[in-house]
Amino acid sequence: MATAGEWIERYSHSLTSRKPDEPLDELRPLAPLVRDAKIVALGAAARQTRELADVAHRIVRLLVEEEGFRSLALEGDDPGRLGLDAYVATGEGDPRVLLAEARSFLRTAGILELVYWMRSYNERHPGDPVRFARPLAEPVRHTTRLDGLAGLERELADGAAWWQRHSGDKVVYWGGMAHTAVGDPRTVSPSEPPQTHRNMGGYLRELLGEDYRSVGLTMAQGSLAHGSLAQALPAPSADFVDSLLGSAAGNRAGYLLDLGLPRPAQVRRFLDAPTRTRLIGPFYDPRNDEDHHLSGGSLASWFDVVVHTQEVTPARLLP
Repeated sequence: MATAGEWIERYSHSLTSRKPDEPLDELRPLAPLVRDAKIVALGAAARQTRELADVAHRIVRLLVEEEGFRSLALEGDDPGRLGLDAYVATGEGDPRVLLAEARSFLRTAGILELVYWMRSYNERHPGDPVRFARPLAEPVRHTTRLDGLAGLERELADGAAWWQRHSGDKVVYWGGMAHTAVGDPRTVSPSEPPQTHRNMGGYLRELLGEDYRSVGLTMAQGSLAHGSLAQALPAPSADFVDSLLGSAAGNRAGYLLDLGLPRPAQVRRFLDAPTRTRLIGPFYDPRNDEDHHLSGGSLASWFDVVVHTQEVTPARLLP
């Protein structure tokens, strides 16, 4: 009987291309898994790495160029406030200057390359453009009030669902795994105390069912950006699911895994078992790596698809 690691090695699709503009052939197994969704969320384990940004960019390209997605929700800031929506629509402005006003984790070469690509796509397809999602105009009124991070999660879900209904577009949502994983509830650490509640992905799955698809962008080790410096990212401990995901990579740079495939009982128990996965927020201390994680669910409950990267390097920060 195959172990979970052997099953992953056998059924995952290897990824070797690294740059956003490389051919999309190896990503095409993802297309049938998400093409019928209304919202596909790309949730990164960290926002400070080059490789996770590049693979997210390539997935955006696949979904826009080949699967008819026409809106991108960029988590963390309002592209309209920054002027980025006007740039991708008309070419007006300098995106490097516009991004200088964005939140720090968006001021990267990876986001700049994405914006340039969106503008290039629209120049080639003036009658069928891609655009940024706009934020919710007015808060949705709910019967119960939620404060703090719990309230933010519901607001994120409200905004994504509203834009999809308002625009009629199929939407790619690019953000952090803490928000996009299907958590009903989930726990985010480190925080004092750890915060446990339903997140955006949990609300959207309840609202949209299979029309919401969650793609987890996981990583094993390497380094990430910490201000202007590089910070080491050690191999995950054995009780993180990332440890097995990493060992299943072998000599591969990364892979794509459909978690909805039929699997034997032993593998199913592993995928459905409560676990922890690495989650790096804006503040990270490698000496306490085990404190930085998502918990309260299983790999198969959080994600429909995993796109794993074995080695990461720091995001390229804009000056």
